[in-house]
Amino acid sequence: MKEGECINWAELPSELTSSILRRLSSIDILENAQRVCTSWRHVCKDPEMWRKVDMRNLVDVGLNLEIMCRHAVDRSQGGLVEIDIWNFATDSLLNYIAESRPGQEHNQKNRSLRLPLLEELEFSYCPLSVESLRLVGRSCPNLKTLKLNRLRLMRFPYESDDDALAIAETMPKLSHLQLFANNLTDAGLNAILDNCPNLEHLDLRECRNVKLSGDLRKRCSEKIKVLREPFGCIMLTHVLELIYDMLHISR
Repeated sequence: MKEGECINWAELPSELTSSILRRLSSIDILENAQRVCTSWRHVCKDPEMWRKVDMRNLVDVGLNLEIMCRHAVDRSQGGLVEIDIWNFATDSLLNYIAESRPGQEHNQKNRSLRLPLLEELEFSYCPLSVESLRLVGRSCPNLKTLKLNRLRLMRFPYESDDDALAIAETMPKLSHLQLFANNLTDAGLNAILDNCPNLEHLDLRECRNVKLSGDLRKRCSEKIKVLREPFGCIMLTHVLELIYDMLHISR
């Protein structure tokens, strides 16, 4: 290109355009990038663009993010490999994702089909039911990474192993599990260790009902390569990670 000559972004090869647009969040693609020109819109409709769906939302942007997420899932045509959602996920949205039909748009007629390619899933700070969590496990047989992070609203949380048992029963291939501020107990943790033989990374920060009593701590040290325990310098670390994510998303 000659000095002073402007680039016509609409005439870039589709492979290069795709590589550039993949650096944006899914929200940016749906709300902005696909509206730039016809060639960009064509690239944005390619199912390969939607193997990873990044819907992490740290601020109220005034958009209907659930509808946008459904559009992103539809465009993947059942080929999702990774999806990250913060703050706005609901049971109905999770059901929609789990029932996404490979090879075509979402179809209500067949509810037993799965997402065989999905390996990484994050639902943070969203009120999801244990039934939806089980549906995810049954629908995503190759799930390797699950990040299920809650908000700590009570100083003394109630005990519940519902999430832990759903994970243990339906997600045997997990290698990376993050359960920030979950209400599971030692019993729930034991169930996960019993049924997830490939688990190597386990994040239990703010899981205040986990005591690692008896031989559980030893079992974790022998099985888990990277263990983040329930107590310690937790909140500062979590705040720093949120700041990092905000900076990363804004780029």
